[in-house]
Amino acid sequence: MSDEIVTLAHGAGGLQTRELIEKVFAKAFAGPRFTSDDAALLGLGTDKIALTTDGFVVSPAFFPGGDIGKLSVCGTVNDLSCMCARPRYLTCSFIIEEGFDMSSLEKIASSMADAAREAGAEIVAGDTKVVGRGQCQGVFITTAGVGTLEGGKTGGAFVREGDAVIVTGDVGRQGCAILIARGGYGIKADIDSDCAPLWNLVKAAIDTGEEIHAVRDATRGGLATVLSEIAEQSGLCVEIDEQAVPVDEKVKGFCGLLGLDPMYMACEGRMVIFAPKNGAEKLLRAVRATKYGAGAEIIGEVTRSLAGRVTVRTALGAKRLLAPPSGELLPRIC
Repeated sequence: MSDEIVTLAHGAGGLQTRELIEKVFAKAFAGPRFTSDDAALLGLGTDKIALTTDGFVVSPAFFPGGDIGKLSVCGTVNDLSCMCARPRYLTCSFIIEEGFDMSSLEKIASSMADAAREAGAEIVAGDTKVVGRGQCQGVFITTAGVGTLEGGKTGGAFVREGDAVIVTGDVGRQGCAILIARGGYGIKADIDSDCAPLWNLVKAAIDTGEEIHAVRDATRGGLATVLSEIAEQSGLCVEIDEQAVPVDEKVKGFCGLLGLDPMYMACEGRMVIFAPKNGAEKLLRAVRATKYGAGAEIIGEVTRSLAGRVTVRTALGAKRLLAPPSGELLPRIC
């Protein structure tokens, strides 16, 4: 890989991102605690904690339903929540372009405080750098988070044949909201981002006492990326019923006009949960009772039919393969 160069596709969340992590970072940082999951699980004394970090470079900084500040907190809170860890403490690092509007920066900071408060977490430290004009696009934010484990160990390798697949709401909103905010398509649509902190939703699922094998947030590459990753990590087939996947009619219309598939569009407030079928309905009821889970649905199951692949049952009853995301995924959200 040393003869290659880094392209935008390497940061898009698809196959090239996975290759970059495996061939560069996993190789260099190899160790017993290095993980490709959303957060690393660590032990300090008697406490079991999760630790994660993420960078956010979304453009524009403000979009329908949120801004880069809210996004940076929700993204980190949700990564911890994917490991069934209660978000406790966050740090943040700002890279700010000279000339950035101070009132906008205040709004971003306020959004971060609100999102952290809703998640029950504290922002406890940070760092600020100001760079010259043209050296970054407005403002970039990196957040890190620490959480304490409140559920069992989860991950793609724990997924089993017969698991139900639950998505906690309609998909594709974040990607559409960003594209609309950027303009240039001549299309107007009233679509707000789904950006939200999801710890309380995950906690409700944990509190049912039902077994949970994996939890993932569908961000870059959307639902399709999560399903592909789980299929690969488990060595099983994830079978999805296309008609069961919740998609808002406005998102369907917008994607249809641009030739986009909502299942590949980014989300920032949706979890995908893999759990045994016998407890899936109880989990579904618990998730639906939360603020951000009313639209949750069971969309498929895990089988052995095509190991490592994702299949979609269409409205006509046919089956097609859902290819893993590859190349530059639009829109860039982080």
